[in-house]
Amino acid sequence: MALCLMLADIFSIHFAYFSGLWIRFDCVYSQIPSAYLQNYAHFITLFSLGAVVLFWFMRMYRGMWRYASYQELIRTVSGSLAASLLHSFLITRLCGVMPLSYHLWGAGVQLGLLVVPRFAYRFLLFVRSARKLSHDNGSRVMIIGAGQSGQLILRDINAARELHDRVVCFIDDNPNKWNRFVENVPIVGGRDEILSSVEKYHVDKIYLAIPSATAAEKRDIIHICNETGCQIKQLPGIYQLVLGEVSVSAMRDVAIEDLLGREPIKADMKEVFDFIHGRTVLVTGGGGSIGSELCRQIAAHNPKQLIIFDVYENNAYAIQLEL
Repeated sequence: MALCLMLADIFSIHFAYFSGLWIRFDCVYSQIPSAYLQNYAHFITLFSLGAVVLFWFMRMYRGMWRYASYQELIRTVSGSLAASLLHSFLITRLCGVMPLSYHLWGAGVQLGLLVVPRFAYRFLLFVRSARKLSHDNGSRVMIIGAGQSGQLILRDINAARELHDRVVCFIDDNPNKWNRFVENVPIVGGRDEILSSVEKYHVDKIYLAIPSATAAEKRDIIHICNETGCQIKQLPGIYQLVLGEVSVSAMRDVAIEDLLGREPIKADMKEVFDFIHGRTVLVTGGGGSIGSELCRQIAAHNPKQLIIFDVYENNAYAIQLEL
C-alpha cells in the first residue's frame, strides 16, 4: 500500500506542475517556451523523489486509510504545502524563474491528487456501509451525548461489520450543538426531545454516552428514557474515556443504582462482619431475595449460629438447603 502511494505521489507531482505550464499557455504544448520545459524536465524527477522522502518523514505513508480522519487530512495538507514551498524555492534558485501560475496551479493540483487517493478508500467504505444500512433491518440507535464518547460510539457502530445497528440521531443538552451533524447524524436537541425523537426516528435502542455526568443528571435522563420502552445502555464511567475503552461492547445495561440520584453508599463491611463473628444471628424474612442474600453473606463470616425466619416455609427451606 505504501509503495503504491509513493508511485502515485511521484506521478501526481509530475502531472500537477506540467499541467501548470500547459494551462498557462492555453493548453497548447507547442506554445510552451523551451526554457520552461527544460527547467521542468531537469528538476521535476529529482524533486518528486525528494518529496516522497519528505512525505515519509511526515508519516504520510503509515496511516490506516480505512480509518482516515482529520488528522491524516491535516498531515497530508501540511506535507503538500511544504513540498510546494520547497519546489518554488529550489526550481527558482537552481533552474530559473517560472510563471507564477505554474507555482499556484501546480500546488493546487498536487494537493488534490495527494488527498484523493488517500481518502477514496474511506469514502468507498462509507458508501458501502450506507447502502448496507439502508437495506438491513438492524436496530435504530439514539445516542445521548454528542461529545467525544458519543462520537467514538458512533464510529464503533459504523465500523463493526457484525452489527446491523444504525445511529439515527444524537441528543445533547448543549444548545450550541443543536441542528448540527456528527458524521451525517443529526443532533436533534436536548433531553426534552428524547420522547418525540424516539417516535420520529423509530428508535429501538438508546445509548447513554455521558460518562462525566453526575448521578442526578443520569437519573433524570434515565427516567425519561424509561418512558420510551427502548433498550437502554450506558458507559460505566469517565475512566473508560481516559483509558480509550469507549466502544459498544463496553456499554452495560442501566442498573438500579443509576436511579438513586446520588453515588451509592459504600458500607464498611469489615466492621459489620467483625460484629457478627461468633454471634447468634436471626434474619427475619430470610427466605426472600434480600433476606437470602443477607444469609449468604452472614454464613460466610463465621457466626455462632444463623437462624432463618420466614412466613413462607418453602423459601426458608430453600435457602437452608443452599447453605
